[in-house]
Amino acid sequence: MSKNAGLNAIEITFLRLSLGLTQAQVAELSKASENDVIAWEAGEKPVSGLAEKKLLEIDEIIEMQVLNTCDGIEELFKQEPKRRLSFVVYPTQAVYAQYNPEFLGSLPLTELYSTSAWRIKKECKLVLEVEVTLVALDVEAYKAYREKEGLKESREIRAKWAATQI
Repeated sequence: MSKNAGLNAIEITFLRLSLGLTQAQVAELSKASENDVIAWEAGEKPVSGLAEKKLLEIDEIIEMQVLNTCDGIEELFKQEPKRRLSFVVYPTQAVYAQYNPEFLGSLPLTELYSTSAWRIKKECKLVLEVEVTLVALDVEAYKAYREKEGLKESREIRAKWAATQI
């Protein structure tokens, strides 16, 4: 028996759904056609090794981000006890790409970043008893905030802006 039997139709479907991706996005990521993805999910064709590898890799990257972020939040709260946080999520792929070029290799789609934020939110609530609010980046409001405060663009400043939105 093979050590790695591969994902079956149900598993590939639920992995895709857990990542918040459409069949078209999976096709794009795996360099396959949307019809191929539909066939994999219907059990009509075996799942492409590349698709399986890419989706499992992305899921692992997200899980590592959740673990690392939650560990960082736990450390922060040991020094400064708070119970509310906010995370910025991005309304479109263009806005995500503009503000997060460092994540485009590991999480190439805004949906994946949002999935990561959602999993962090759930983990923070369950494990750390911390309320996390996901705040969609409003580019104009964010720029106005930076101008008013005399701040440059950075992840930390986006986080501060998001905190003003809850």
